[in-house]
Amino acid sequence: MNSHLRKDLEKLKTQILKVAISVEENVRKSVKALRELSPALACEVINGDYDIDKLEVDTEEECLKILALHQPVASDLRFVITVLKINNELEHIGDMASNIAKRVSFIRTENPVPIPFDIETMTSRTVYMLKTSIDAFLQSDELLAIGVCSDDAIVDEENRRCYGNVAEGIKDNPDGAMCYINYLLVSKALERIADLCTNIAEDIIYMKRSLIVRHNLDDAIERIKSEYE
Repeated sequence: MNSHLRKDLEKLKTQILKVAISVEENVRKSVKALRELSPALACEVINGDYDIDKLEVDTEEECLKILALHQPVASDLRFVITVLKINNELEHIGDMASNIAKRVSFIRTENPVPIPFDIETMTSRTVYMLKTSIDAFLQSDELLAIGVCSDDAIVDEENRRCYGNVAEGIKDNPDGAMCYINYLLVSKALERIADLCTNIAEDIIYMKRSLIVRHNLDDAIERIKSEYE
């Protein structure tokens, strides 16, 4: 690898880390805004999403510049492709955080109802998956990435439970229907963030092994785990 390419790849790594930090902060803020039903904090999240969008565009342009100028191959090419994909997934996570924040104003104006899912479990697990997926990328650690994929089932199960709780809640308290529906949208947004974190983990496996695993993830996980035993 020539020195100019090495320098640009390090710059790219710093750039995607900047995107990740901004997205993680916005996810944490969106959850806090929901817990506190704080319109001011929700507004911060929504405004912050515009900054994330700009960072995403800047990072994509940097990737395209490296591809055009250096024409990287093998592991360097996989690194740039992985950054492109992670960059896009982080931007989508930022959108989900903004969607959660937008629910705050609706929930505040509706008849209050109990939150129909375990918000602590779901939010803490989702934020953990986001942080761990980025750590896995920075450390090029496929075992960390595999752990993220495994955690997705926990969030999925909580989201499924939320659907049942919302149906029962609306049946027992029709006046609270709109509030329940908004909480359901929050649950779905958190579940989608977990899915996107799983995508990031799959991207890391591709970067390490030149292996696309999204259609046979379980088999790939077992095979990779067995190599470390």
